[in-house]
Amino acid sequence: MKLTALATGVALSLGLIGSACAVPSNHTTKTIKIVAFNDFHGQLESPGKFRPTPSSSSTISVGGVDWMAGYIDELKSQNPNTIVVSAGDIIGATPLISALFHDEGTIEAMNRLGLDLNAVGNHEFDEGKDELKRMQNGGCHPTDPNTCRGADVGTLVPFEGAQFKFLAANVVDTANGKTIFPAYSIKVVGGVRVGFIGMTLKETPTIVTPSGVAGLEFKDEAATVNALLPKLRARGVEAIAVLIHQGGTIPVTQSASTINTCDNDLNDSPIKAIVNQLDDAVDLVISGHTHQAYNCQIANKAGRLISVTSANAQGRVLTDIDVTINRVGGDVIDVAANNIVVDRNNSAITPDATLKTIVDNYKAIAEPVANRVIGAISATITRTVNAAGESALGDVIADAQLAATENVGFGEAVVAFMNPGGIRADLSYPSGVANEGDGNVTYGEAFTVQPFGNSLVTITLSGAQIRTLLEQQFTGCTDSYPANAPAAGQPFNRILQVSEGFSYTWQEKGTPCDNVDPASIMIKGVTVDPAASYRITVNNFLADGGDQFYVLTQGTDKLGGALDMDALESYFNIDPLVNPGAQARITVLP
Repeated sequence: MKLTALATGVALSLGLIGSACAVPSNHTTKTIKIVAFNDFHGQLESPGKFRPTPSSSSTISVGGVDWMAGYIDELKSQNPNTIVVSAGDIIGATPLISALFHDEGTIEAMNRLGLDLNAVGNHEFDEGKDELKRMQNGGCHPTDPNTCRGADVGTLVPFEGAQFKFLAANVVDTANGKTIFPAYSIKVVGGVRVGFIGMTLKETPTIVTPSGVAGLEFKDEAATVNALLPKLRARGVEAIAVLIHQGGTIPVTQSASTINTCDNDLNDSPIKAIVNQLDDAVDLVISGHTHQAYNCQIANKAGRLISVTSANAQGRVLTDIDVTINRVGGDVIDVAANNIVVDRNNSAITPDATLKTIVDNYKAIAEPVANRVIGAISATITRTVNAAGESALGDVIADAQLAATENVGFGEAVVAFMNPGGIRADLSYPSGVANEGDGNVTYGEAFTVQPFGNSLVTITLSGAQIRTLLEQQFTGCTDSYPANAPAAGQPFNRILQVSEGFSYTWQEKGTPCDNVDPASIMIKGVTVDPAASYRITVNNFLADGGDQFYVLTQGTDKLGGALDMDALESYFNIDPLVNPGAQARITVLP
């Protein structure tokens, strides 16, 4: 039986809970340390700045894998009985320094940082399950020569693969009924046995390229955990932590002063609903996915509060967790968690020199690609959306994709649609780290905007299907959904970015599949005919039904096109882009 589980950086005495229980003496307990992070996303270099408080004008320089390693070394010096874990997305949606080499450098860095376990996140599937298995097992990429660069950077050749374990308890290969990676790992830390269950969010098939997860089943998180608990207990494990790539949000601006808060107890969040269903055997939940930092106590199925943590993203924050365990029965006595900022100005921390050298070497061989100027802009172009859900950068990207596919032989598209989640950063006017000059756009900057390496696909849809596509942007509309798709439709309104010449009006009516005025859907000023056929362009992620735009899988006469980055670069080569702002192609009625 679990006695207590405590968070928010302060461990309560067991004696405060009731006089019927006595606090075990020091010689019968053991405190181990768990260092956790999540959503690293290949951010080998510093991701930039972090505010001390939500209202601060000053900032703190944070992150960088060498500084993360320095902090981890310091924490290990406080307690040699330490294990380092990740709650997923260490790779995928990565900057060019990692993505150019298929994230091999990130895996190599995690090996040297001392990572022990990683619960597979949705972005680990960005290049498909076979590539993910290569990340675990090692070896060179089967087709891209830009792989196995160990001789250039100071790592092993061929690519060594992860020296830590990937865990994926709820991801099953339907061909054999087995999980694609181990469901759990039992670690003996300081002489005590601790079980770690690794979980991927069950909605993964709706937010990654469907072809990348073909043949895989993503099972319910809580049910999977609860079913595994008897197996762990049968192996003598009483201390159990769940590493899960799912999370929640707190209604405060992320800053150093808020990383240990838990406003609203993550109400209405996926992670709270999962924790509320967990058996009382689970002592700790380390979460991720939402890029938030929080430090919470959430009730499990038995009503007992357990620690639920998350460490922001991209190496800005680490979670320092002390778990005290009764050596006699193996039960957890208490849990004390504390999120800490990876502050690059902390004189008490020594960054890891070996890791810095490896990162510098990867940067050097990536720079000729990253620093190449591909175009110019007249002002910063942002992905910030207006009330209708349209952004200036979304317009530019959709225009670039239409330009690449509108000519005869290249698709003859009349409209292009871009998923907003694929736009990961703004295009900044001021000169960047490459000193390319104000207004010049480098390949590296453009890649940061679109880091997924998607290809363009042109298909034929009817006018009626185009309307269904637009309706599928909104919650509740499940027209054309496959039988195994989420019944509620979109988790939130997800407005596609559209190319020049396409326009429509929408209004939130509260009735599923009835938010778009059909008479307002126009291409070059002409109302779309439901019975007519139209050539449209999307990226391969959307074409496969990504982001729950399932009607796109019904498209016919598919024609593959250029990479999205190549289309954007070609568009830049025409003329310097004047920042147009959002073009009111999409109109929302009050």
